[in-house]
Amino acid sequence: MKVNKPRPVNLDLQTIRFPLTAIASILHRVSGVITFVAVAILLWLLGLSLSSPEGFSSAAGIVDSFFVKLVLWGILTALFYHIVVGIRHLLMDMGYFEEMETGIKSAKVSFVIVGVLSLFAGGLVW
Repeated sequence: MKVNKPRPVNLDLQTIRFPLTAIASILHRVSGVITFVAVAILLWLLGLSLSSPEGFSSAAGIVDSFFVKLVLWGILTALFYHIVVGIRHLLMDMGYFEEMETGIKSAKVSFVIVGVLSLFAGGLVW
């Protein structure tokens, strides 16, 4: 079956506006990738710290810098985001928050929860 209707094509990425639910879903995937990459970094750091007393001192020195603390805070924030929005996605799979209005509200609530957990993570890191 061939469709003869011309369909509008918008390839200008600056004019495309995603709904909040789509942004939450896309960021969930991004946070999953960040968490996956962070596992390798954190396992390396753990291995270094457990290798010897000198290794522990070296790992403590690495974690003591401002940039590494910022990276650790970002990793924890990405992990919290992935967990919270993952729970939201599981609830949606069970039939909750499927309507547009409740989906938007649940995305907003998820963002607020992640914001609070991110502040908590900042307190842990610093």
